[in-house]
Amino acid sequence: MEDRNHNLIRSTPFFKGLPEGTVEKATAHLVTRNHPANQVILLENDWGSSVYFILEGWVKIRTYNLEGKEVTLNILGKGEIFGEMAALDEVPRSTDVITLAPTIIGNMPAQDFVQLIYSEPMAGVRLAQLMGRRLRQVNRRLRLRESDSMSRVADTILFLADGQGKQTTEGVEIPNLPHRELSSLSGLARETVTRVLTKLEKKGLIKRDQDILRIPDMNALEKMIV
Repeated sequence: MEDRNHNLIRSTPFFKGLPEGTVEKATAHLVTRNHPANQVILLENDWGSSVYFILEGWVKIRTYNLEGKEVTLNILGKGEIFGEMAALDEVPRSTDVITLAPTIIGNMPAQDFVQLIYSEPMAGVRLAQLMGRRLRQVNRRLRLRESDSMSRVADTILFLADGQGKQTTEGVEIPNLPHRELSSLSGLARETVTRVLTKLEKKGLIKRDQDILRIPDMNALEKMIV
């Protein structure tokens, strides 16, 4: 099992293509842990002693607004990384991280991650690409926060597909998340999200199974955003 987990960490987008010796050194102290669903991995204001790689499963990045209401900032899945900014800045965490499903996470000591960034230029490029993608996603969501509910739900689905979508012969697949998570991501009431999802499904723009939400045509869904 440990060999499998180390193979998984080597296959993540962050490490893919890096020299084998560099990967071996960077992951020498990496520890893998299995977490059940709904387990808190990190809490806001924790210190950044580790950087985390998701080998299997899903987590949500959560914070709270001024009224104390939970706000989901992002959903991350297999191959994604979190906790990197606190490690680089040497400051406390700014958000909570909670598992949404049984999840396997690789914990890398922060000093090993920082050393990797300093020593391997491509690792620095990968980190910059990651930050750039997340910034683009946030900017897009901010632009749409005054849009109608259909646009906001469609954009939330596309946002998840951009980060976690899996291409199949039947379209792009993402996890069929609970409506409360889509509600928090989109900033809409849960009832509104449920109503919009039903409309999108009737139009054939999404298909829902028990665990999977499938997008047959990304461009067609994109056209719902106004």
